Amino acid sequence: MSDLPTYVLEREFEAPRELVWKAWTDPSLLTRWYGPNVETIVHQHDLTPGGLWLGEMRWGGNSSFERVEFTEVVALERLVWLHSVADADWNVIANPRMPDWPRVLLTTVTFAEAGAKTALRLTWVPHNATEAEVECFAGALAGMDKGWGAGMDLLAELLAELSAATG
Repeated sequence: MSDLPTYVLEREFEAPRELVWKAWTDPSLLTRWYGPNVETIVHQHDLTPGGLWLGEMRWGGNSSFERVEFTEVVALERLVWLHSVADADWNVIANPRMPDWPRVLLTTVTFAEAGAKTALRLTWVPHNATEAEVECFAGALAGMDKGWGAGMDLLAELLAELSAATG
């Protein structure tokens, strides 16, 4: 499977790259935009290759867990990680709500200066996925903008607030 389905999100933010990078890498800021309409808790955040970001999202008495293993960290430029659904002990598991969802997604986020703005590009690609996982991911592509888009809207609001506070 060489032509894997790829989710691409591109967004330009009215903020300097340093601030956008900080919002993606500072756990106290991540919790303010990551996981719209849920409470996001960062249990661990080691921003180094091989380091883990262990996150929990809570809503209405429910929790879901995510395990992120950073594979590349280039300050202000690029984050690459392996993104998985996890159990409460941070073991990679099948998604309980979508059993054929890929167990691992290769995630790449780039941050590029665009004058006083920042151009962000995120890609999500199934990693070492089965044919069923690839098909499930491909079928969900059209709806991914809803969740990621809501998060990006919250991120834009947070960046405007942080810019106003520092400017």
